[in-house]
Amino acid sequence: MDIQEYIASGILELYVAGSLSDKENEEVYEMLLKYPELLTEVQKIEGTVSTLTSSVAPLEKQPSFKNLLIKIIQDKETNPKVIPIDRDRRNWITYTGWAASIVVGSALLLSQINKSSLSEELRETSAKNQQFQEKLKETTNSLETNKTLLAAIRDKNVISIPLQGQKVSPDSYAKVYWNKSTEKIYVDVQGLPDPPKGKVYQLWSLKLNPLTPTSLGTLDNFTADATKIFSITNPNESQAFGITLEPEGGSESPTLEQLYTIGVVES
Repeated sequence: MDIQEYIASGILELYVAGSLSDKENEEVYEMLLKYPELLTEVQKIEGTVSTLTSSVAPLEKQPSFKNLLIKIIQDKETNPKVIPIDRDRRNWITYTGWAASIVVGSALLLSQINKSSLSEELRETSAKNQQFQEKLKETTNSLETNKTLLAAIRDKNVISIPLQGQKVSPDSYAKVYWNKSTEKIYVDVQGLPDPPKGKVYQLWSLKLNPLTPTSLGTLDNFTADATKIFSITNPNESQAFGITLEPEGGSESPTLEQLYTIGVVES
């Protein structure tokens, strides 16, 4: 006999509420006599219901459940075949039957609250999982981008041109990776500070004699770009590359006072 399983079945609450058949009452009664733990549990249930009843029931004297059980045991000793539980509990049930319903209703309400809490936890878990999946996708895309960039700048046809900081920003530096066969360059500007609001860096292809600049475009989204490596097409016969700070949208010619870096292509 698993006492805890029997208690968890809810039959004792139904017994206290008077909702069992005569046969079921007899079976529970026998169990109470046989297992003191069950009698203790019934007394706890009766105490709970009595507490509920005392706050709302009529101010009539209500029979003690303990006395009822004592009488049941006494009757059992004198007449083992008599099961007086239904008769003796009628008036008590009048006052406590609906209170037992409150107990059951409260259990149902608690169950709904628990279900609602579980649903909320599931929603939160789902949202966190979606965020994780999005972050994983971003990381995967970033890794693929980095692999592509590494493969491009390690190509045997790529030449590397370091760009040194100038007067306006001596500590700045950059590097251009140029593949003449594909007319593609990758400019690494990790060594440049974030541009001020309303400003943008612009890359220039330069011919030196005479000095002839050709814009290769602006380095947009500089701050947001984690790699700080920009891919640009360069069909020019460049002799040098320079980077200037220009107003948003870029300029037709470089602002030499805002020349941040410059580097000459070795012959």
